[in-house]
Amino acid sequence: MPTPAHSSCPPDLAIAGGGLAGGLVALALNQLRPELNILLIEAGDHFGGNHIWSFFESDIAPEHRWLVDPLISRQWDGYDVHFPEYRRSLHNGYCSIESKNLDKRLRTLLPANSLKTGIRVEHTENGMVLLADGTEIPAAAVLDVRGGGDLSALDTGWQKFCGQMLRLKAPHGLDRPIIMDATVEQIDGYRFVYCLPFSDTEIFVEDTYYADTADLDSAACHIRIAEYAADRGWEIDTVLSEEKGQLPVLHGGDFDAFWKANPGVDARAGARAALIQPITSYSLPMAVRTAIMIAAMPQIDQDSLDKKMRNLATEHWKNGKFYRMLCAMMFKAAQPEKRYRTLQHTYAKDEELIKRFYAGETTMLDKIALLSGTPPVPISKALPIMMKFR
Repeated sequence: MPTPAHSSCPPDLAIAGGGLAGGLVALALNQLRPELNILLIEAGDHFGGNHIWSFFESDIAPEHRWLVDPLISRQWDGYDVHFPEYRRSLHNGYCSIESKNLDKRLRTLLPANSLKTGIRVEHTENGMVLLADGTEIPAAAVLDVRGGGDLSALDTGWQKFCGQMLRLKAPHGLDRPIIMDATVEQIDGYRFVYCLPFSDTEIFVEDTYYADTADLDSAACHIRIAEYAADRGWEIDTVLSEEKGQLPVLHGGDFDAFWKANPGVDARAGARAALIQPITSYSLPMAVRTAIMIAAMPQIDQDSLDKKMRNLATEHWKNGKFYRMLCAMMFKAAQPEKRYRTLQHTYAKDEELIKRFYAGETTMLDKIALLSGTPPVPISKALPIMMKFR
């Protein structure tokens, strides 16, 4: 039988999942609603796991930067992209956050009894969180941010990656990130290398793929990272840390069926609600907006939170239709080794258009521009996809 958790004061909000989305909600509530008793529950030993999250300055409204600025490890005033047909420097600022910063800030600002690690949430329902050990935690409201869940109702490709923080024996010579270096050999779909210079001799290098499957050969990726470093004349002294991940790239499917396939409360955020950037699958910009939106609610009860989050997720899915069409073009219309052409085509456009593209604020004129010019995929395959998304 489930064991009730012994607490004289059930939390006003229990957050199931202490990754980026859940952690930001907790931090926003701590700042804007300090009177609330919250509980953040994470299956791992650390909040946020082992990740580096990044965002463009244009992704986050200036009035919301207070939430993420204390977490930033490094920021740059621009970035570069390398494609087979051209190289380009862009002037949109870029920022990176190491997950250890999220864990540290949560533990600094929130009381210890608001933080619970090392135990997995098994189930959520109105007024209660059930832990894997059978413990029931009552709560006035519950928010579910436990990751993507069952994606079988959605059409997905995958953005998968292995990254290593390298300490080099001599300076690497980069003063800004390389967000996409697609001049590398195209393997398993669209492949590019991503470089973040954290100091003169420390650089994060990630081997990334837009592939049909989530299968990831970490050993092969590590070899390719070493080869990339050698090709640039970088001599590796030490591998300081490693990370890997497989993010779904959503290009279709039945949103309502996805929602029903993941039982529990309707109050969901992050990947659990498909609140991700449709092209990159990054969750940070939407996680910031979601956290501040929840903290601004005049009353946080289960019914209000369910309605607010279901409406947000539904609206985000509707607004992502154009981006899902572009993803479908990449995965369904382009030959795997030619997928790079879709992003090469996009990065040839106006810089303000690219900012809006990543921020999910593409205008009608932007859409026309993105679909103009020499098509990056065969017209015979593109037209059926465009008709499907009409």
